[in-house]
Amino acid sequence: MRRYVAAIASVFAVGLVTATAMTVSASDSVSVDDLTNSDQNSELPSDNANEPVLVRQPSPALVVKEHLSALNACDLDRLMAQYPNKAEINYPDGVVLIGREQLRASFADFVKPYGQGGLCGITFTPEHISKVGGTINVQWRVDAPFLAEPYRGSDAYETKDGLMYAQVTTFRSEDLKFKP
Repeated sequence: MRRYVAAIASVFAVGLVTATAMTVSASDSVSVDDLTNSDQNSELPSDNANEPVLVRQPSPALVVKEHLSALNACDLDRLMAQYPNKAEINYPDGVVLIGREQLRASFADFVKPYGQGGLCGITFTPEHISKVGGTINVQWRVDAPFLAEPYRGSDAYETKDGLMYAQVTTFRSEDLKFKP
């Protein structure tokens, strides 16, 4: 279960908001201001009455910022507010989650405290960020009080109409080294 839950962590907990040093490509770049400005967002009705409303962000950078902030806060409703029903996450080894129901189940496990089988408390810090079209690419480092050493990987976030539609990650929870 930790492998599956931890895969979700990498996709979302990059922690762009707390990063102090970022490397950004020169063309079509994302700046720290893009990720920290508090532009207004808009709410859309959810596809399912049991799900929180969808919250549209005004730019791809702000979609990623809100997503990462919600994940770092272990806030399931804020996480789900970013994903339309057609959203998908692609993991290593051919694992793909599609739709809000599958994403919610995975995020619900992630936001649990570490002692209960989740990964709440993990922090992802970006080490390099680039933007190509609507895709934001992030190379990151993972740290947590329960990890024996940092772990590095990368993610690509594809946004559309102010929402998170697709993600690709290199995160493999079995590669995390936990403290005894």
